[in-house]
Amino acid sequence: MLIAAAGLLGGLALWALGLHTIPDTRPLTGAWVLLPVAVMAGLETLRRTAPRTTVFVGTVTLAADQFTSGSLATVLMFTDLMYAAVLYGTPAAARRIPWTTALVTVAVPIGLVSWIHQVDALLIGVFTGLISFGPATTGALVRNHRDAAEAARLRAEQTALLAEMDRRQAVLAERARMARELHDMVANHLSAIAIHSTAALSLDDEATTRNALSVIRENSVEGLAEMRRLIGLLRDNGSGSSSGSGPGSDETVPAAAPTLRALDTLLAQARTNGASSGLDFTLDDRRQDSHHADALALPAPVELAAYRIVQESLTNALKHAAPGTVTVQLARTKRALTVRIDSPYEDRPGPRAPGSGAGLVGMRERVALLDGEFEAGPVTTGDSGRIWLVRAELPVTERRGTA
Repeated sequence: MLIAAAGLLGGLALWALGLHTIPDTRPLTGAWVLLPVAVMAGLETLRRTAPRTTVFVGTVTLAADQFTSGSLATVLMFTDLMYAAVLYGTPAAARRIPWTTALVTVAVPIGLVSWIHQVDALLIGVFTGLISFGPATTGALVRNHRDAAEAARLRAEQTALLAEMDRRQAVLAERARMARELHDMVANHLSAIAIHSTAALSLDDEATTRNALSVIRENSVEGLAEMRRLIGLLRDNGSGSSSGSGPGSDETVPAAAPTLRALDTLLAQARTNGASSGLDFTLDDRRQDSHHADALALPAPVELAAYRIVQESLTNALKHAAPGTVTVQLARTKRALTVRIDSPYEDRPGPRAPGSGAGLVGMRERVALLDGEFEAGPVTTGDSGRIWLVRAELPVTERRGTA
């Protein structure tokens, strides 16, 4: 609206001052020159919403202006319409208009020179280029710059969005890892505490109660120690420095990742916790039967996953297994470490600790992170008995070293 008002007022001022672009030898003189000015001013109000229409009507109006004494305001507003048609029009129009105006700019002087045989007609071609090809090219340059800026903005937004998605995925993955570690480290002790406290409450026997309380105290102390070590590890990872009471304190020294060498200790603890439930635990380590056992070392992630799978399986056996023997079997090939845990699967008398299913989920996630295979569920044996089988195959890479 401002451009239209300025063009209309400029045309009125030029007419009032008697300033024209064409001598008063045309058929329509005087106030007739204001008609093209008024039409062009009206078209300026539609330069954004209907750019193709304004260019077509504006071209006709500019041609009609040649039959009057002419106004500079009409020419200037036409150049603005040409510029707006490229800038705000469709992408096809933005590509087509500059080429069309370039052809017109070349064709007009050639045609006029051929017709009137005067070199001065070349000036008309220059004028045509100034009012058509020049604005169209300027509009194309501005549009390309604007499109490039918009594309850069979209790319920046997409990059920021992808970075935020990566950050959230990293946070979720870290939370899942922390949840698995916390569950595997503490669930075993808490399960033993729950079983023995239930036994102590249900049996009115002083010796049984004292034994249960001893097991409860032992598991409580060990569970608290592992919790402190985990908290210290998280503090070190989060702040880069320990914040405990001093160097070497139990709360700030990170716990070393457990290895399969500690399975004997783990099974001994399970035997103590499961004695009251009629459970026994044995280890069948077949890795020593392989000539690769001593020559090939397990990658740390594989060894940690295997240890945690055994630990969680023993915890589940303490909660749910029927009286009998729980067997932990390890086997090793060049390509994989196989962990198998068999536990009796029948109705179990006596106290039981509730389960949430998080242990199976954690074991499955650990195996999936290593691209291994995992299965867990009841299996019928050859003697019509039933066992609960946990089996994990963890791929390993061949690496020479000491076990």
